[in-house]
Amino acid sequence: MTEKERTLDIAQRPDPAGPIVLRLDGELDYHTVPRLKQALDDIPFAQGSGVIFDLSGLEYCDSSGLTALIAAHHRADAAGSTVSIAGLRPHLARVFGITGLDQFFTLHSSTEQALEHLRR
Repeated sequence: MTEKERTLDIAQRPDPAGPIVLRLDGELDYHTVPRLKQALDDIPFAQGSGVIFDLSGLEYCDSSGLTALIAAHHRADAAGSTVSIAGLRPHLARVFGITGLDQFFTLHSSTEQALEHLRR
């Protein structure tokens, strides 16, 4: 697969309750992770805010994609913010389980569930 065939679409939407939802569709890998990093540079991680990664449209994620998500978590944590993961497909949920990231991230079955959790 060539770089041109790899796609990652990122849609950002703020929620009235405060968190920012980043929906990732496509493939998060070595070739597309710079797009995620650029999108994260525009997010103001701040005390009491939150970011939800909606990964329900993510078809593939390699180690560089996982590293970018971990880096976002560390950046948020340093700012007093939170990062949640929502909508993992079964094959990615398995990767998160095997790597132990299911214990590192707060995981939710859907974006709506993650939003409800942050509102509490």
